[in-house]
Amino acid sequence: MPQIETTPESLKTIYERMATNVAAVRKRLNRPLTLSEKIIYGHLDKPEDQLLEPGKAYLMLRPDRVIMQDATAQMAILQFMQANVFQTAVPSTVHCDHLIQAYQGANKDTEVATVTNREVYDFLSSACAKYGLGFWGPGSGIIHQVALENYAVPGGLMIGSDSHTPNAGGLGMIAIGVGGADTVDVMAGFPWELLHPKRIAVVLTGELSGWTAPKDIILWVAGQLTVKGGTNAIVEYIGPGARTLSCTGKATICNMGAEIGATSSVFPYDDRMGVYLKATERGDLISVIEAHRELFQPDAEVESNPEPYYHQVLHLDLSSLEPHIVGPHSPDLARPISQLAADVKANSYPERVTAALIGSCTNSSYEDMTRAWDVAKQAQAHGTKAPAPLSISPGSEAVYETSRRDGLLEPLEAIGATVMANACGPCIGQWKRDDFKKGEKNSIVSSFNRNFPGRNDANPDTFSFIASPEITIALGLGGSLLFNPLTDSLKGADGSEYKLRAPAKAPEVPANGFVGRMYGYVAPAADPSAIEVKVPDGSERLQILEPFSAMVHSQFTNMPVLVKTKGKTTTDHISPAGPCLRFRGHLDLISDNMLTGAINAWTGERGTTTNVYTQEKNVDIPTVAREYKGRKTKWVIVGDENYGEGSSREHAAMSPRYLGCAAVIVRSFARIHETNLKKQGVLPLTFADPADYEKIREGDNISLEYLAELDPVRSVNALVSHTDGSQDIVPLTHTLNLEQIGWFYAGGALNLMRQKGTLTGSK
Repeated sequence: MPQIETTPESLKTIYERMATNVAAVRKRLNRPLTLSEKIIYGHLDKPEDQLLEPGKAYLMLRPDRVIMQDATAQMAILQFMQANVFQTAVPSTVHCDHLIQAYQGANKDTEVATVTNREVYDFLSSACAKYGLGFWGPGSGIIHQVALENYAVPGGLMIGSDSHTPNAGGLGMIAIGVGGADTVDVMAGFPWELLHPKRIAVVLTGELSGWTAPKDIILWVAGQLTVKGGTNAIVEYIGPGARTLSCTGKATICNMGAEIGATSSVFPYDDRMGVYLKATERGDLISVIEAHRELFQPDAEVESNPEPYYHQVLHLDLSSLEPHIVGPHSPDLARPISQLAADVKANSYPERVTAALIGSCTNSSYEDMTRAWDVAKQAQAHGTKAPAPLSISPGSEAVYETSRRDGLLEPLEAIGATVMANACGPCIGQWKRDDFKKGEKNSIVSSFNRNFPGRNDANPDTFSFIASPEITIALGLGGSLLFNPLTDSLKGADGSEYKLRAPAKAPEVPANGFVGRMYGYVAPAADPSAIEVKVPDGSERLQILEPFSAMVHSQFTNMPVLVKTKGKTTTDHISPAGPCLRFRGHLDLISDNMLTGAINAWTGERGTTTNVYTQEKNVDIPTVAREYKGRKTKWVIVGDENYGEGSSREHAAMSPRYLGCAAVIVRSFARIHETNLKKQGVLPLTFADPADYEKIREGDNISLEYLAELDPVRSVNALVSHTDGSQDIVPLTHTLNLEQIGWFYAGGALNLMRQKGTLTGSK
């Protein structure tokens, strides 16, 4: 059983292996190395002979740790149970943060979640006990905040079944969001495969001041790079400005790298990270870290002259950065706060702020709470209350208990805030909202990371804007998107006007240390053989998986196009959360939500399509897919740009596979979703000419040619048959390597892993 906590001895072992690997690669490349190169190359399975071509080669890596949240862990562990392995090969943990619905407040909501999710929590806790994973129960905190407090270490490599795993980059760790099948690879002891990332540098100079916060850095970067500008790249934040930011501020920036599609984001190790390690009772690691500090820094030549060593370089002077706000409907629609009012008027966005939400894995640290407290205390002094609901979600029990002890929550409650559970809540659609119904237009402001239509409250007509915690609180107090806290005034209870001042510099860690640490943690069982994994018969929450069938060439001809989606098709559109979140462990039931949020390119309608056999129109997409499956007919999805953007949600790949999807053909893919499709045995294909997307018509059938000769350099032709009898031949490209082609032929990566596990005698 791997030791879950990091000790000086275990960390020394990791660093010594890294040093050996980096030396081997440095000899091969004979040039200075960037920070991400040192960490990635330091975790190569075989550093001597792997191809090192960014954007082309696939790297075989040995991550140090795996983390999973309760929604994704269900399917990950169900897959792990098929892998013929007794115990996890690396330290791994499960964190119960997604299934608590924000409604009445922390205590009541956690109590309700504990009852309604009992089957899931029992399954996860028993599986963790049996297979050697640490278990963090409901209320313990949000996965990425808890990981930062307990598991993140400079130079480490971690994967997690949640797209915001890169949060740990705030502590100098490369952390990568993946699908559950990838976590199974690592937990089962196999090397993990990653497309060699390209490198983007953001060179920071100057220092933040006034209202400007670390959140504004990543909002600015998102505006520069867009939601797909970081795809298959690691973003490194370097320069003297990087060293002025707190550890948790750095984590906020790395967290939202997911919104630009980045593989990960990372900061070099500095003394600010050492401050955080000491505050979280890990000071004993610092001497080991300092002895290997060179591994967690870019080479001096790289930082002094970055352009030759990165594929793209951005420069940002923090001293001139203005607070930013992004949205609605996309996290890259960025502008400084001074331009918001003009944008609201020009685009007829609803002006009134109907809710202000603080928290999520992005902005729920002690430092964040202190900045929000400062603004709230000013309003409290004038008797001002927020005119709309104000919600506070601390990131962990340690943050909550310490904030309560230090008096940070009372002013927030005094201006009308409700303190919610230490959980994701509205950030991932777990928000029971009584004040607005679906279809009612309204605007909200949050310190979260995502703002796709319907993301927070299942209402596609909620216009969601993202800002720092302090700007979110201020806009909540102002009650309007036209309010600029930097220039405009509020009214006190006596009718007098006053202006909010910028929050004072917040302490990055509590002066008197954290309390409430390790709340809800359960270690794995000392005797795993005595543990039985709990999956009740007839459960509507959990379903034991059956292996997918292997590929049959004849099934890939005359396949109907189930739907052609238009515009942004995120994993929230492909597998919406909200009410369906409760079915994350039941593949059959959750498949009833497949593509229900997607826009049909032919009709403009959401979640419906035409049945090509019955010609019935405007039928729910899952219903049509099930009929095709009943006919033993494979089918195809056609999608637009950056298809699968957003959460790591592998159900967005598993549900199509389960219902009979053979291939997804798009203009371009988001990284995690493309990998998830490969893992499940679905062909992810891209139009060689993006304009060919327009050739796919309603009612078309597609035959895929040359699949028997599929190889990494051969393209695939799609023979598209139209209802008028005409045909088009459309060339398609792919990024499958030889191993991934093997997954496809076998019917999924797990089928091959099971064979390997049996052959090696793992069980």
